[in-house]
Parts: sequence; structure tokens; C-alpha cells
Amino acid sequence: MSTYVIATIVPKAEHAADLEAALRQMVPVTRKEPGNRRYDLFRETREGKGPALHLYEIYVDRAAFDAHLASEHFQALKAKMGDWIAEPPQIRVVEEIDVAS
Repeated sequence: MSTYVIATIVPKAEHAADLEAALRQMVPVTRKEPGNRRYDLFRETREGKGPALHLYEIYVDRAAFDAHLASEHFQALKAKMGDWIAEPPQIRVVEEIDVAS
């Protein structure tokens, strides 16, 4: 069964462009991971607040997601973005119920 992930990252205003650029670099690298099926980046414009960035990810299984978390490129991003975020990232792993093919 596939593993679906919805991640939300809220950058500090002064680092919004830095974080978005770093995540944009993650997209093509992550899409090439053997167990990755989808890795999409979204920007939410929030009235009266800075942007929030969202990732929608699909992996063939939990092991593939765990491999992504252990990957060199993810670990490098994690180390880099520590000072850039306004709050801890929200990572939600969800199960499919009725998903279009």
C-alpha cells in the first residue's frame, strides 16, 4: 500500500525565499528516488501572514518514505532550514480511502 505524506512548512518572513529555493531544489532530486511516485510543492498565500509551503508526497510504501527521510539531500535540507522556519514542520502521513488512479 502506498504511503501518502502532506507536509507543511512555515518559513520566517526573512527566509521565505531561501526555503522555497531549497525546496525547489529538492523536487527533482526526490522525484528520482526509487520509491517516490510524487513530490509536489505548493505555496499558500495567507492573508496577514507570510506564506506557507506544502509538499504532497507519495511513496510506494513506508520503507521508501523512510529512505527519503534518511537520504543525504533530505538531511542536508533539514540541517539548513532549522533557522529558516517559524514553527516546527507539520508532517502528516495519511492512508488512502478512495483515491483516483
